[in-house]
Amino acid sequence: MANLKEVRNRIASVKSTQQITKAMKMVSAAKLKRATDAIVQLRPYANKLNDILSNLSASLEEGSSPFLQEREPNKVLVVVVTSNRGLAGAFNANAIKAANVLISEKYNNQLKAGNVSIVAIGKKSQEFYTRRKFNVIGNNNELFAALTFENVSAVTEAIMTGFLKGEFDRVEVVYNHFKNAAMQFINVEQLLPVPKAEKKAGASASNVDYILEPSQEEIVDQLIPKNIKIQLYRAVLDSHASEHGARMTAMDKATENAGDLLNALKLSYNQARQAAITTELSEIVSGAAALSS
Repeated sequence: MANLKEVRNRIASVKSTQQITKAMKMVSAAKLKRATDAIVQLRPYANKLNDILSNLSASLEEGSSPFLQEREPNKVLVVVVTSNRGLAGAFNANAIKAANVLISEKYNNQLKAGNVSIVAIGKKSQEFYTRRKFNVIGNNNELFAALTFENVSAVTEAIMTGFLKGEFDRVEVVYNHFKNAAMQFINVEQLLPVPKAEKKAGASASNVDYILEPSQEEIVDQLIPKNIKIQLYRAVLDSHASEHGARMTAMDKATENAGDLLNALKLSYNQARQAAITTELSEIVSGAAALSS
């Protein structure tokens, strides 16, 4: 049986930890509201823009835009979106694991040839791939300090420039898709070259009710780069909301576990205290009996 001082110290320590996890849960809940509003407002625009682009580009030839050109993926870039901080359950580990599976299964030959590069958005992925000697391009750890379309677009423009120069032939993005505070799931999407629209049965790409000015080709030339930027921005916002949802859930569970541990420690403390009192009473009774005999 642990002595009373040790149990009291552990109770005080657990209470302090519980206060911290409860505070972190409340902070994440407040940040989650703002992050959720941002991604919910962007999604309809991003989806509609993607639909319009798919309809317009479906009838265009591959050479009409350099971002549509399919090349043999000899050089691959993987964008891994994580967070700058931990204490979010398996949030970061899941994204990194999915990226590793993608690289090892789909691009194993490129990996062996040293032709897999990483753009890490978030300190956790930056540190992970830097330690493992991957070719990590740039440092985007400060992106979440000012998460704006302009800042994310700067990263996207660098990726697009590298694709045009032939520095990589394919770009894939791995991120956590936000569904709700308790549920996030991993998405792996091809960013470049822009995936071709899948034609639905009985549907025709030419039967689109749009009035195009000045021309379909010029509009697509403007829309494709913008859509690429929007899609990466959407992925980063999705991941940002998922991070706060995962951290809020993790801290809620940690607070609950701390409460269970406190109950167990208080029971242990009462048992130790009762045992100490019983021992003292027994010594007193034994001493009194010895004096009276």
